[in-house]
Amino acid sequence: MKAAVLRGVQQPLTIEDVELSAPGPHEVLIRTVAAGVCRSDIHFFQGSYLYPMPTVLGHESAGVIEEVGSEVKYVKPGDHVITCLSVFCGHCKYCLSGRPVLCDKSETRRAPTDPPRISQKGETVHQFLDLSSYAEGMLVHEHAIVKVRDDMPLDRAALIGCGVTTGLGAVLNTARIEAGSTVAVIGCGGVGLSAVQGARIAGAGRVIAVDTRAGKLEIAQKLGATDLVNASEGDPVAQVKELTQGGVEYSFEAIGLKSSTEQAFEMLANGGTATVIGMIPLGTKVELNGVDFLFEKKIQGSNMGSNRFRIDMPRYVDFYLNGKLNLDDMVSARLKLEDVNDAFQAVIDGEVARQVIMFEQ
Repeated sequence: MKAAVLRGVQQPLTIEDVELSAPGPHEVLIRTVAAGVCRSDIHFFQGSYLYPMPTVLGHESAGVIEEVGSEVKYVKPGDHVITCLSVFCGHCKYCLSGRPVLCDKSETRRAPTDPPRISQKGETVHQFLDLSSYAEGMLVHEHAIVKVRDDMPLDRAALIGCGVTTGLGAVLNTARIEAGSTVAVIGCGGVGLSAVQGARIAGAGRVIAVDTRAGKLEIAQKLGATDLVNASEGDPVAQVKELTQGGVEYSFEAIGLKSSTEQAFEMLANGGTATVIGMIPLGTKVELNGVDFLFEKKIQGSNMGSNRFRIDMPRYVDFYLNGKLNLDDMVSARLKLEDVNDAFQAVIDGEVARQVIMFEQ
């Protein structure tokens, strides 16, 4: 099958033929239909985070089950599924306490002595984040998927696999904002736009979208932002504080930068909470004004929207099909696998909300 392989940091992905192993007892084989291009892939491409290579990138996807392992009861061939990198074992302390997103997943991976899930001419090709979505097929653990309704378009379902779940979940699960609250979202890519929608769905009284791109701010307004702040036209903290007469109750950082993380904390009102969604590069230190803690300002992280994805994702599908969640306007382009390097560059340039790679059926 064809796959986009990363062989070195900052090296263009190459479209190569790779092989998938036969499903093990608790594994499923998926025919990939759509894969979103997420900034998280770019972090590994650029070397901000390290990963064994060669690897097939991609982690935001949806497809159709083709084959299941002998012990799999949850799905059958023909079922439509969304994948999720928050693979869970089901019996560790995190899984049993309702926080499966923190599971270390070790029991869901093949042992070093087993054949690799992905290979090429007998050599291991590393599976990226337990998924590797930039490929015509995926072989994953059964706890890496959720079954969804057949009437859900799979190109939009793919977005739920990471960006939507991360953004909505940060608002609904991690921060649990109150109806009527004031919210600022820094960064209006796929995750940030999902956070904007999460705030709208949760009933926020005011949703301030912050970005440097006018086009992204226009999309944010269409998706539910009540106010727009163009950070290229002045200090975004000062602009947010002026709009709110003192700051917001909740802020969400959806870029992954030291500067925007500090801004998310600085734009809080007394008693406010900043939630960091973006992947800040390894080794980066964030500096905060210590006296602000005397005013009960808080900062916290969010991993993939604190999800319980087999509960959350079907709800998000219903949100979309019921008209509460707008995924159509989040898709900037639909591309072929061969366009993946151009797609990466568009993300790096900040030109797009979400691009989706479509596979021939």
